[in-house]
Amino acid sequence: MTGSGGAVSSVDRDASQIGVDVLARGGNAADAAVATAAALGVTEPYSAGIGGGGFLVYYDARTKRVSTIDGRETAPATFTEKTFRNPDGTAMNFTTVVNSGLSVGVPGTPALWAKALRDYGTLSFNDALKPAERLAAKGFVVDQTFHDQTAQNAARFATFPETARVFLRNGQAPAVGSRFTNPDLAKAYRTLRTHGVDVLYRGRLGEAIVRESNAPHTAPGVTVMGGQLTLRDLARYRALTKAPIHSQYKGLDVYGMPIPSSGGIAVAEILNLMKAYEDRTGTSTSQVSDVDYLHRFSEASATAFADRNRYVGDVPDVPVSELISTGFAAERACLFDPTQAQPRPIPFGSPDGSYTSCAQGTKAQPEPYEGLSTTHLTAMDRWGNVASYTLTIEQTGGSGITVPGWGFLLNNELTDFNFVPLDPEVPDPNLPGPGKRPRSSMSPTILMKDGAPFLAVGSPGGATIITSVSQTILGYVDRDLSLVDAIAAPRLSSRNGTEGAEPALLASPLAAGLRALGHTLADAGEIGAVTAIRSLGHGKFEAAAEPIRRGGGSAMVVRPSR
Repeated sequence: MTGSGGAVSSVDRDASQIGVDVLARGGNAADAAVATAAALGVTEPYSAGIGGGGFLVYYDARTKRVSTIDGRETAPATFTEKTFRNPDGTAMNFTTVVNSGLSVGVPGTPALWAKALRDYGTLSFNDALKPAERLAAKGFVVDQTFHDQTAQNAARFATFPETARVFLRNGQAPAVGSRFTNPDLAKAYRTLRTHGVDVLYRGRLGEAIVRESNAPHTAPGVTVMGGQLTLRDLARYRALTKAPIHSQYKGLDVYGMPIPSSGGIAVAEILNLMKAYEDRTGTSTSQVSDVDYLHRFSEASATAFADRNRYVGDVPDVPVSELISTGFAAERACLFDPTQAQPRPIPFGSPDGSYTSCAQGTKAQPEPYEGLSTTHLTAMDRWGNVASYTLTIEQTGGSGITVPGWGFLLNNELTDFNFVPLDPEVPDPNLPGPGKRPRSSMSPTILMKDGAPFLAVGSPGGATIITSVSQTILGYVDRDLSLVDAIAAPRLSSRNGTEGAEPALLASPLAAGLRALGHTLADAGEIGAVTAIRSLGHGKFEAAAEPIRRGGGSAMVVRPSR
């Protein structure tokens, strides 16, 4: 949709409408982002909500600066590197940990909302959450995606009586076309907005979270591990303002999320590598065939993931400036072969500031697992403020544990830590630790051109977020695709192992072309659900969202063009 007055794009029509209504009433991009996110906690409860966390990248038109808020969940103070290991040192069963209180981190989403409104917004916390409360009380019409996600989780939801009560109907997924209400969640929003965010971090809502995560209520005959959260862990939580990752690509300033997200770093490295491949081959990304473009993109993505897995985590001394430097990209690109894929996994590089060699790295690591849920929204207002916001409860349905009487699911975000080192001989930056924030792939991104907003973009999808965002940017900037076509294009997600591809790509001649170059492709199903907004200048916006993935997204502007 193209028009003026501001724009919002999300995966859900009800949520986008709430955001656009905020803009129409004079709210800014921060107000719209928080109101939209709260609404997504109602209509996308298996992907986001009060019990989760996320990352916001924000451009403030008044100060002309981009900053970020880190609302990532934190581990309890009692966590150590060995928390997710059996007595013999092996990793605990992943699924067992997911569906337990041990996977639950301190929620960061409410703190991020409150901070975003304080730092950037014009609405009160009270007013920003009112539309979501009304939506939870009156309900929304169940679509195929909500039905399917519920059905896919029905068996595990049934192991937690409160989750079954809130989200199942007579033990089944709500029917498509029925109205789904969540009065308990409406109560939670009403409590938050009237008592303030401290009711979660220092009050009764937090007490309920700690009780349930430490001793989850289960169906008869079912036992799950309890967690280690304390009221002190909640009281210590802070949403943090951080400087963004800043890189440049073909005259555009690219701003992304810093540590503990790996998204800003990896997207920057992928774009740097794509430019380095152009320099090495003498052929621009815009001029190569579709097969050669995807070959380049796959090599860049796999290389960036090799480096991300080795160096990025919530630890001191991550070599951020080197990882996003053009010198490092040039050294990593010297092994690129336009006629043949590098064997997977690609060894990680040496971001040491000395980039004169072309030696292959000596160590290669396997790909860690990361859940594929999450949601993303983008917002721009008439004053030029921009919000790119990704939020999550980790995998679809989170931990499966609903807080009794409050209607929201708790995250399983702590399973984003590596349970054991990827390689026992290589330092692992993403092991659990006290108060630590697990590494994420969330990649909310803002691109600026000549000092003015150009594009805001992001996606859900776990580790595939990085590749979805990068591929959308490249499709729009380099491959002459319209914004919605760049979003809709069949996706490839190469993360330094077998490469995930969407069915439409596998069914096309592109797959044979990639395999001929040595790529190993596997059906990844649906990858991501991108939303984006382009500033057209002169108060005009182009909002775009998925045409089909997740049942199609919703892109809106305040005043559509005729």
